[in-house]
Amino acid sequence: MNATGWKEKLSAIRDSFSISAAKIPAENPEALELRFLGRKGELALLLRDLKDIPLEERKTLGALGNTVKEEMTAILTGLKAVSGAPGPAVKTDLDLTLPGWPLPKGSLHPLTVTLNRMGECFSKLGFSIAEGPLIEEDYFNFEALNFPPFHPARDMQDTFYVDLKDASGKDLLLRTHTSPVQIRTMKNQEPPVRIISPGRVFRSEAVDASHSFVFHQIEGLYIDKGVSMADLKWTLETFMKDLFGSSAKVRFMPSYFPFVEPGAEVEVSCVFCRGKSDTVRCPVCKGTGWIELLGAGVVHPNVLKACNYDPQKWSGFAFGAGIERFAMLLYGISDMRMLYENDLRILKQVH
Repeated sequence: MNATGWKEKLSAIRDSFSISAAKIPAENPEALELRFLGRKGELALLLRDLKDIPLEERKTLGALGNTVKEEMTAILTGLKAVSGAPGPAVKTDLDLTLPGWPLPKGSLHPLTVTLNRMGECFSKLGFSIAEGPLIEEDYFNFEALNFPPFHPARDMQDTFYVDLKDASGKDLLLRTHTSPVQIRTMKNQEPPVRIISPGRVFRSEAVDASHSFVFHQIEGLYIDKGVSMADLKWTLETFMKDLFGSSAKVRFMPSYFPFVEPGAEVEVSCVFCRGKSDTVRCPVCKGTGWIELLGAGVVHPNVLKACNYDPQKWSGFAFGAGIERFAMLLYGISDMRMLYENDLRILKQVH
């Protein structure tokens, strides 16, 4: 008998044992033990046949056979305990309806892998992780971030409110970004501050290939003396090169965000066409050679004041990005909705 035939016979014995064990007490545990593990039992005889297999393969097969023997012994021990207990409704941890051996192996979700990779990049730069609640107060989500009541900028983050009130009588809401974590951190910590705040956020948006009413975001905050736009640019360039490779390039385009001044949209060179879509127009960057990935800027003085930081003494930068967008780039996914459909063709890209 060769190694392949031996493995097939071991698998057949294991399956036969599982079927017989499921019929207990029609076949009592003692008879089952004698049939498979006795001196002339099926498994015992198979283990003796190992002497006919070359030594190098024998070690591996022997370990495999012993593993099966231990599993059978454990099952028989449980069956014996059940059969000796009074009453028909005795509970046991043994679930004979579970799939047989070998068990299928799973993997982390692409979003989890992407978040872990991004966290590792920022960890190298000295950032620590901070977290906060999903249900947030209006003050932390808007007002402390320079979104006064009735400010038109709130329309950009129209969101979901819950039937609860905060201490001031205002409605609580599902957070629209992880920026409230930055406010909570600054409220409870003296500078310097260097954090990233990953997590789930919610916005009242129509679902399409690039938008969702719930998605994941990672934001960063650095507060210290003399922090400038140059520090922000270096940090994000280092992060992009670590994540996408040394050839990645970054550029800043002026933009408006209430909580930073000046603000910028951060674009990275297209990782698909590398800016060389002269003959065939790249469907990802639309032929521009650049992909917008982050919003960033220097922290607005009003935000510093709301957290009792002196803007004459302290300065800093902040940035934010959707984790889904990074996952789509890293794994070549063209539609955000694929990340939530439990399609194994997508999930199996991560091992």
